[in-house]
Amino acid sequence: MDTKAPSLLNAVPPYGHVIASEKWRNSSLIQSLKCGGVKTLFENELGVADFHLPNKSCILYVSECDIIAGNGYKRKLVRYRNSSSSFQELVLVENTRLSEQYFSAVQKFVVLDLGLTLLPVSGQTEASQLISQMVDGEGRENPFRSRSSSLLLDPLVLALVQHVPGVGRVKALALLQHFSSIHQLCNAAPDQLEHIVGQAAAQQIHSFFHKPTAAGS
Repeated sequence: MDTKAPSLLNAVPPYGHVIASEKWRNSSLIQSLKCGGVKTLFENELGVADFHLPNKSCILYVSECDIIAGNGYKRKLVRYRNSSSSFQELVLVENTRLSEQYFSAVQKFVVLDLGLTLLPVSGQTEASQLISQMVDGEGRENPFRSRSSSLLLDPLVLALVQHVPGVGRVKALALLQHFSSIHQLCNAAPDQLEHIVGQAAAQQIHSFFHKPTAAGS
């Protein structure tokens, strides 16, 4: 059981800095951050999270090795989702040649089952670039919001939303551009949906996400 001090679980680094778990100290990701001008503070007591950012986001990094090794990463993700941190929880997942065959299942688990935001990366270099963008964007209009919304528009998520009655490709795109996560879409009220897709479709979408399953009806 994690009993880390709340002050560490919710520690916010100053602008231009990242708090990283000690295990990342000698990684290529940290070296890339340094080259990009991001200063790193190391800490052993971040709980499950790997990184804390100045915009009150935290990151859990799922590598191709984590994915290929089995389902252990799922337990870690559940602990991450259930942590007592007040940060916005993001998940970076390596989508590589080796992990590609598992990626759709990982994405479904992270986005649909846990309601977390997933950002695919090709490796630690791309991850460091993404983290640098989020750190550099602090104090301006949050660039992560638009990036996360656009990344939800991948074929898997788009296809899932199009399975909702009354939602075609155009309405699915509009919904995913408006809501920053599938979790938000599932919990949207009819009046929140109506101005995006119209009254009839809004009622269908809301009923679809809130009706009992076929087995229980």
